[in-house]
Amino acid sequence: MKHRHLLLPLALGAGLLSLSACKKEPAPEAAAPAPAAVQGGESADAFVARINAEYKAAFPEITSAQWLSSTYINDDSQRIAAKANERALAQLNVWIEEAKKFEGQPMSEDSKRALALLKLMTSMPAPKDPAKLSELTTIAARMEGAYGAGSYCTGEGAAKTCRQLGELEDVLRSSRDYDAQLDAWQGWHSTAAPMRQDYARFVELVNEGAAELGYADTGVMWRSGYDMAPDAFAAETDRLWDQVRPLYEQLHCYTRDRLQQAYGVEKGQVAGGLIPAHLTGNMWQQDWGNLWDMLEPYKGAGSLDITGALEKQYQQDLGAALYKRGQGADAKARFEAEREAQLAVAKQMTERAQDFYVSLGMPKLPESYWQKTQFIKPLDRDVVCHASAWDMNMEGDVRTKMCIKPNEEDFTTIYHELGHIYYDLAYNVQPPLFQNGANDGFHEAIGDTIVLAMTPKYLASIGMVQGQAQGQEALINAQMRMALAKVAFLPFGLMIDRWRWGVFDGSIAPDRYNQAWWELKARYQGVAPATPRGEAFFDPGAKYHVPGNTPYTRYFLSHILQFQFYKSLCEAAGQTGPLYECTFYGNAEAGRKFQAMLAKGASQPWQATLKELTGSEQIDGGAVLEYFAPLQEWLKQQNEGKSCGWQAGGTTAATPTAAPETQG
Repeated sequence: MKHRHLLLPLALGAGLLSLSACKKEPAPEAAAPAPAAVQGGESADAFVARINAEYKAAFPEITSAQWLSSTYINDDSQRIAAKANERALAQLNVWIEEAKKFEGQPMSEDSKRALALLKLMTSMPAPKDPAKLSELTTIAARMEGAYGAGSYCTGEGAAKTCRQLGELEDVLRSSRDYDAQLDAWQGWHSTAAPMRQDYARFVELVNEGAAELGYADTGVMWRSGYDMAPDAFAAETDRLWDQVRPLYEQLHCYTRDRLQQAYGVEKGQVAGGLIPAHLTGNMWQQDWGNLWDMLEPYKGAGSLDITGALEKQYQQDLGAALYKRGQGADAKARFEAEREAQLAVAKQMTERAQDFYVSLGMPKLPESYWQKTQFIKPLDRDVVCHASAWDMNMEGDVRTKMCIKPNEEDFTTIYHELGHIYYDLAYNVQPPLFQNGANDGFHEAIGDTIVLAMTPKYLASIGMVQGQAQGQEALINAQMRMALAKVAFLPFGLMIDRWRWGVFDGSIAPDRYNQAWWELKARYQGVAPATPRGEAFFDPGAKYHVPGNTPYTRYFLSHILQFQFYKSLCEAAGQTGPLYECTFYGNAEAGRKFQAMLAKGASQPWQATLKELTGSEQIDGGAVLEYFAPLQEWLKQQNEGKSCGWQAGGTTAATPTAAPETQG
């Protein structure tokens, strides 16, 4: 994910501006620009220039406070982060108030866009009341800290053991013991229950802040950040989901059948044909790749054992670290060697990802990146391990924060995170208010576009897997691996903000938080908890982006956009043949087109930026369906004669009549 400190623009698209108003084509009257209005001795253009300068000057303090609160979790770092955000949000409110005097006045198109973006500059709109502002930032820091420090403890006294998220995820990833997985899943979800009251108050406070900015609620404000009307944006996400939903339903049917074969008909599904939440190999059911041992269509066909290759690399690094310490190394020396090897392989994985971007003509990462990045989990403190990318000062101090392990999931995650970093570096040439993605879905899609180009051919070329002929069985296996990450994610990417939009507009009251969460997960994902989850729980808080207040529809958009980007870059690289075979690694023309898009940042509406890369102003799921066409056909054959679909609150999700309603 792209780190967003609380002041960063949340979606960057000025809903207040029409597309035509923001294109760079000069309007007929633009030959002689109207004089900028002067208010109190300052023109609108001068005001925007001043805000840009003040914003950039304050930026490093805010990001440093956030970095510390994520990488050194304690009361002190939370207090510093909360106070830094308090000052930043108070300053933002001052700027927005000052900007009102320029409304309707002549100014440049860039200034008009900048002022529209200013109102959308935080996903956490703060009340003007100083006491409430302080309360809001304190709650925000406390919830994020609680998530990072969350642990599930069992036993008493000397027998007491505590496990944090990473260890509990390992159980879901590797164990096939139904009860052990259920225990790990329930254990992590239990850590979120204490946040419930904080979250309800948080919603009241941000809604008050949004109302003061002129929005009906925070959800409307979030949906205003896409260069289109909020309701039109909600409808657009429904349209995109309807495009790709049939593919998801086929994958769901196949997966549920395999789970029933493994666990039995009773345990392999929940009433109504829903998949049990703890059996997908993922804490939130957003990526089913860890079920590969059950879901692999053709055993060993075209095997891409990336994890095995990375583990081998780790063992080599460990051998070298032990050799340095001489024969007969004691337990302490061995432990130090293991830490050295973990850091070495994490950096090697990151260097490999950097190499792809450099092959497209992008620069190497600055030396400071390698010095300041968190590559592995520290031993001496709590940290947020959730992978994120950080631009610390808008001029080259970039970092990632991960707890890298030598496995395929983390390997692809690094490629994703470096996409954010290269976007940051590319648009650092823009004024600060334009230093963001064309919309927030773009930011998430950059690195994933590169992940799509990590084809078997590419992986063989870098020595990660053995080169081999790609037969039909190998193709279906490769497509299945990608679908378990990309297709399985789509409804999850939609439902989190569907829940929050309802929470923000009041249609989901605090006494229905958990019920509504599971209703939406059932409707969109076709998953359900294996045991009742009443209102004593706060399961939404078990997903980082809820206590972290990161808007989530961006991830749904990115999972559509990345296939559009990928197709366009493949065309730029002169690729012929099926889309899924394309890699543009090392292609200068694809790199040039990509870099040109990145450098635009948020300086124009995303529709214009999308058109420059793809030829279309509309986000479209067609490239997703083109990419996965062989798999979709195969899944239909596998599912023939089976009862697909699921019952979610009395509606069968697989029938066309049960299109999801828009919340909010």
